[in-house]
Amino acid sequence: MSEILILYYSQGGAVREMAQLIARGVQSAGNVKARIRTVPKISANCEATEPDIPASGDPYVELQDLEECIGLALGSPTRFGNMAAPMKYFLDGTTGLWLKGALINKPAAVFTSTGSMHGGNESTLLTMMLPLMHHGMVIVGLPYSEPSLSATTSGGTPYGASHVGGTMDDKPITEDEKKLCIALGKRLAETALKLSGAVA
Repeated sequence: MSEILILYYSQGGAVREMAQLIARGVQSAGNVKARIRTVPKISANCEATEPDIPASGDPYVELQDLEECIGLALGSPTRFGNMAAPMKYFLDGTTGLWLKGALINKPAAVFTSTGSMHGGNESTLLTMMLPLMHHGMVIVGLPYSEPSLSATTSGGTPYGASHVGGTMDDKPITEDEKKLCIALGKRLAETALKLSGAVA
């Protein structure tokens, strides 16, 4: 069965919860599974290392995961209007896939969680798209035919799913934000199945 890679970095847990909601949307499309992976933390201390296998939670991503999957959902919290350093660090190491053209014409979607309403969720989503476009991926967003996109008073953009977590990262994901995560996962999976020639 074809798989969609849902790759995220999460510190407070909101982006991880969004990844799980997107996985629900992916699997609702039929004939496709979600493969959830994360990236390890990085440190300014040269001697600090993360174990090869995380003690808990989802496994760490490998380049092979990107190559094997027919689509990608990429998620990160906002850090000054951009993706978090661990995600950028991982993406900077995908040159080998770029040289092979391994991700060309695969669809991709992006998602984020931000501390405040205007804390950079849209700029984070847009900048997360840039390396994916360099890989030749096809960007999938959220159309306004999704009622929650117009109804939301928290997160949610046409560029991808988003969540407003509060400055202490203590706001739960709203119903509209949940619906948009699920919708993004489903749309990504349906697009991936069409582009790969698989039957939904």
